[in-house]
Amino acid sequence: METVVEAATCEAHRRASRPRADALRNRERIVTAAREMFVEFGPDVPLDEVARRAGVGNATLYRNFPDRAALTHEVVLAVTCRTTDRAEEAAAAESDPFAALSRFVHAAAEERIGALCPMLSGGFDKDHPELLAERRRLEEAVEGLVRRAMSAGRMRTDIAVGDVLVALSQLTRPLPGIACPDIDRFTHRHLQLFLDGLQAPARSELPGSAATLEELRRGH
Repeated sequence: METVVEAATCEAHRRASRPRADALRNRERIVTAAREMFVEFGPDVPLDEVARRAGVGNATLYRNFPDRAALTHEVVLAVTCRTTDRAEEAAAAESDPFAALSRFVHAAAEERIGALCPMLSGGFDKDHPELLAERRRLEEAVEGLVRRAMSAGRMRTDIAVGDVLVALSQLTRPLPGIACPDIDRFTHRHLQLFLDGLQAPARSELPGSAATLEELRRGH
């Protein structure tokens, strides 16, 4: 029953609070602009710059999100929801387990999953039940992709789900505050190099130990 409730979180989130079509469009534009700018410049980007990119006034932004924590919460939730959807779609669409993982990795880049990395230390409630439920959905979906690829002998076994998520987050965002023109044109190229390194048989011995989800949680 708990799993069913958690799986419904994303859909419930999408349906929540739809007062008017124009108000909803403004809210979605703000979240999209914030997602892009948090990736490019980090989570401390001025909110008036977010409003400017979204094409709305500051009053509209603050009417939807009274402070930075509220906006960050919404961006983290939206990115996590959308990325989980991409993982589930990849698993359903690809019969080859490693092709499913590869499809997910590239799709997650399009969802700007790198926006999650700098925000995990931000000043907002990371343990909010809504966020925890959606994070579990994402982790379970990615764990399923990794487990199937390993079981099929298509993926090296000396890594863990955390390695995939860390690399994905790092490879999908520029260094905050650094002007890096056209970074997106390199993203999928570098992700493919990463994916090639995940395939079995492994061609090298990795230093250190695999990054587990438990270790990532402790680090936050």
